[in-house]
Amino acid sequence: MANSKRDLFLKRRLRVRNKLRKTADGRARLSVHRSNKNISVQLIDDVNGVTLASASTLEKDLGVVGKNNVDAATKIGAAIAERAKKAGVEECYFDRGGFLFHGKVKALANAAREGGLKF
Repeated sequence: MANSKRDLFLKRRLRVRNKLRKTADGRARLSVHRSNKNISVQLIDDVNGVTLASASTLEKDLGVVGKNNVDAATKIGAAIAERAKKAGVEECYFDRGGFLFHGKVKALANAAREGGLKF
């Protein structure tokens, strides 16, 4: 019996997250969520269970409201890197969830690296 796209996505997300948890070493997690219309990212401290910083295309001050393309992902990556520095985070690990490291997710990661985040 063939698996649905959703089932494959959930399996991939759990596989990625469990592998990352093993090597987390107390660092913050940079979690990405991509929908059809928006892209968002959160910097999460899993030890204390709090979100340290976040950025999304739903924020009006970033100027990419309702867009989900590579340019928007690049702006979101730069914004999260800036906000992470304000929160005092320099190192994290990149949790792509069940999304493939390609296109928008890759552009976001590269922009965050250029902004000063290390992962």
